[in-house]
Amino acid sequence: MSAKKLITEVAGIVEAPVAAVFDDLAGALLPEGRRTGRFTVEDLPGHTSTVEVAGHTISFQGGWWYRGEWSVEPHPEGALLVHRVFNIAQRMRWGVPAANRFFIGFAGSTRRRFAENLARMGQRLGCGTRLL
Repeated sequence: MSAKKLITEVAGIVEAPVAAVFDDLAGALLPEGRRTGRFTVEDLPGHTSTVEVAGHTISFQGGWWYRGEWSVEPHPEGALLVHRVFNIAQRMRWGVPAANRFFIGFAGSTRRRFAENLARMGQRLGCGTRLL
């Protein structure tokens, strides 16, 4: 893969074991059950993404520029859940923000969606969560 340019990053604490958090994350992101390796999914009608699952990391890569990575790592309070969005365009990387007007407020909307999903995860696992 060519160089990745970080667009935004959000993180939160889940007061549960890493394995439980990763299982819940995989269930939410990969509802068809496949939890290992590299494979393709149709994430929107007519749009596919390549998914990579390795260790406690799940990555989705699709379109000409997008790569989203979710990782679960040990933390003294349970698990640290991190979501990063990268620009992986090989050509015209500078044009990604210009071609995607939704980047206005992208970091904020990513943080809000992450916070909502973090709270839902805590409800499903019956534990506390907090946004960092």
